[in-house]
Amino acid sequence: MSQSFDVVVFLIFIPIQWRITILWLRAAERLSAGRATALKWAVLALNTLVAFGWALDFIPGEGGRRGPFTFLVGTCTTAYSFTAIALLALYTVLHFLRKWTGAEFNPGRRRVINAAGNLALAAPFAALAYGSLIERLDFHVREVDVPIPGLPDDLDGLRVLQISDIHLSPFLSEAQLARVIDAANDLKPNLTVVTGDLISSRGDPLDACIKQLARLKSDAGILGCLGNHERASGAEDYATAAAARVGIPFLRSQAQQLRFGNATLNIAGVDYQPLNQKSTYLRGAEHLILPGATNLLLSHNPDVFPVAARQGYNLMLAGHTHGGQVSVEIFDEAITPVRFFTHYVYGLYRQGPASAYVTRGIGTIGIPARIGAPPEISLLRLRKV
Repeated sequence: MSQSFDVVVFLIFIPIQWRITILWLRAAERLSAGRATALKWAVLALNTLVAFGWALDFIPGEGGRRGPFTFLVGTCTTAYSFTAIALLALYTVLHFLRKWTGAEFNPGRRRVINAAGNLALAAPFAALAYGSLIERLDFHVREVDVPIPGLPDDLDGLRVLQISDIHLSPFLSEAQLARVIDAANDLKPNLTVVTGDLISSRGDPLDACIKQLARLKSDAGILGCLGNHERASGAEDYATAAAARVGIPFLRSQAQQLRFGNATLNIAGVDYQPLNQKSTYLRGAEHLILPGATNLLLSHNPDVFPVAARQGYNLMLAGHTHGGQVSVEIFDEAITPVRFFTHYVYGLYRQGPASAYVTRGIGTIGIPARIGAPPEISLLRLRKV
């Protein structure tokens, strides 16, 4: 999804930046010769830097085959792009209002509109600062009851801890991840699952992430699946082997059975299922189902849920979307760009007897901020209905 999302933002951003450039050049015409020249050179430099940033951002590999420098430049470019889009939208509204107040001149009304305009233009920067410095690190626990028809009595109330989308990188330190692990261990789960994206790009501290995950404690151990950033970083095999050495099996088209009393929980895991390959979603995963057991699927991409439900899985756990990462709620409806790519953005979903839970995850990608979608440690309780 990361690369597709970048394409959408880029296509929206091109006319936005063109319009901003025109406005700056018009502003230069009202300046003295020296200042006009300086502003024009500044505009050229900014456009060059932004073009360079977008070029780096589209290095092949869905957000993954990038070193720390490339990742940092891409992140700054994306942050600027979102801010520019918001600012131009606000500028357009304010320009209309100022023309309206100019047509019917009222000094008091114009002062109010100008003051409101200045506050509005500062809002995107304030929101970005809040999302980066505060909400991005506001780790909290969300407990959810998941209804499963016909759930065996010995699985009723089973506590499953889900950690996802860690993205240990320049924007999430090992010390911050350690805080998440400590909070998760306080929940005393029966089972812990990790649903992908341990890192963001090649060169990120994958070993440090696995070392912290090995500190997780639960009665039945830890199981996981891999995400798109492990694939794009070329780290799937290494992550699998390194995690196995500390007792964390990553299930790659594999299943593992756990016994709880007289009941069997069959946990299957698949590698990342690309959004552009919907016709092959979960191909072969139906063979991982164990008849007579409660079947749980770990899939980083939540978009596969309808297929999982048709195949007979009772529950699917996923991440990938970050809950939108930047989400605005209007009339009880979350508005986020992620809805362009999938219906399954965040929370509990039902299809027939099957359920799916999509967590907001821990880290960030694109811009190092969360707005309206704080990071989440998920604790799911299976409930018989």
